Amino acid sequence: SESNKTRCLLANTALPSLVAEVCAEHSLTWGHLSTGCIYSGTRPDGSGFTEKDPPNFTFRQDNCSFYSGTKALAEEILKEYDNVYIWRFRRPFNSHPNPRNYLNKVLSYEKQLETENSITQVDEMIHACQHYLTKQLPTGIYNITNPGIIKTSELIELIQKNKISDQAYAFYSSAAEFYADAGRTPRSECILDSSKIMSHGIPLTEIHEALDRALRQWHH
Repeated sequence: SESNKTRCLLANTALPSLVAEVCAEHSLTWGHLSTGCIYSGTRPDGSGFTEKDPPNFTFRQDNCSFYSGTKALAEEILKEYDNVYIWRFRRPFNSHPNPRNYLNKVLSYEKQLETENSITQVDEMIHACQHYLTKQLPTGIYNITNPGIIKTSELIELIQKNKISDQAYAFYSSAAEFYADAGRTPRSECILDSSKIMSHGIPLTEIHEALDRALRQWHH
């Protein structure tokens, strides 16, 4: 609805812009949680998008969800400031069930769309953000996604391996079938490169290992 869009725009774009202005006036360094969902796909060579690549899933391309569009607008504004960290995460997960946990979202659907994505282990992301603030590392944009690429089918295999669900999952034959049947808004399916943040000595677990650990420790 229009009211939801207004709230989304205020929360995702207007508020960060205001915080940036106030923090700049008082010479304060701060961190903004952005998203990797301002990208779609991969770079032309098949590698993940780096922090230097311009977003391609935004209002400017007219191909995105309203959420992604507002988050991209915020980045356009915030990157003009030199006192802000812009931390991008994607489809956060850990071992604690929660409606916003990516694992819960996958578990709730019997029919899946096969995709390849980068995703983020929440506890490692929090540690990374704290590390940047306490160690006063260089500000700027950082992709905080666990290294590697996860396919939906690989995640389903890990879920079944760890006996989290005995559900018989089916897959859509194509993205077109998914959007015709279940998709409401355009979804970001993308790969991000996390080598920049790891070059600062911040550990991030390989994605399959991180998912397997979360599922082994899953709190039923």
